Amino acid sequence: MSNRGNVSKIKIVSIFFSLLLALFILVQIICVVTHTTLPALITSVCSKEIRFAIELSLITSLISTILCIIISIPTAYALARYDFFGKSLINTILDAPLALPPLVAGVGLLILFGTTPFGKALAEAGIVFVFTPLGIVVAQFFVNVPFMFRILRGTFQGINPRYEHVAQTLGCTDTQAFRYVTLPMAKNGLLAGSIITWSKGIGEFGAALMLAGATRMKTETLPISLYLNMSCGELNLAIAAATILIIISLGSLFIFERYGGFARVF
Repeated sequence: MSNRGNVSKIKIVSIFFSLLLALFILVQIICVVTHTTLPALITSVCSKEIRFAIELSLITSLISTILCIIISIPTAYALARYDFFGKSLINTILDAPLALPPLVAGVGLLILFGTTPFGKALAEAGIVFVFTPLGIVVAQFFVNVPFMFRILRGTFQGINPRYEHVAQTLGCTDTQAFRYVTLPMAKNGLLAGSIITWSKGIGEFGAALMLAGATRMKTETLPISLYLNMSCGELNLAIAAATILIIISLGSLFIFERYGGFARVF
């Protein structure tokens, strides 16, 4: 009886804190979306500035997500399937952006593309990243590629390599086995990784701010618009940007939980 009583107490306390945490998060979201009236919100969303921020956010996040997919697929597959010297070190380095504060990552990118011979050579060739939309793409890519990589690595690790071996015995090359067997089996992980990477790309602020700056109607993504309008007291525009970000985040999280799940990532 004593053990059952302890289990019941633990269950009650655990559920209580779960509900308390969920309520705390829910209240914050409600505070944002109900801080303005619906007509004011619609007017702000339809404003030229917010429409520009939405368009720029969608374009840059889409490009950075595609880059993350292209780089992460072969990288994650190699680290999931093969053992080689330095593998642990490479894993650690690839995960480093997860631990770095975005502002620190932004400073590093700003120095790399702004003051080094490499960055100056690119600028002379007409490829400018500092205070341009290209800088937003690079910042989003750098900060978010570890998420895509970790999701795909976990997905590939969960696929039995015997399927590839069987395909090879039937005449497929290594590349064909990967393309026609492994990659289709990884479609849920690929979808989940793409969605969460795209969502985080839209919400990226710190690194993008340091590298691309915060210029209205030039490098103004939704997070930048939220920051600028809050700074200037334009609360309705700020709330509009925040509401759009909340909707995108919740929708992306739902798809991610449906097709991926945090257990595969961490």
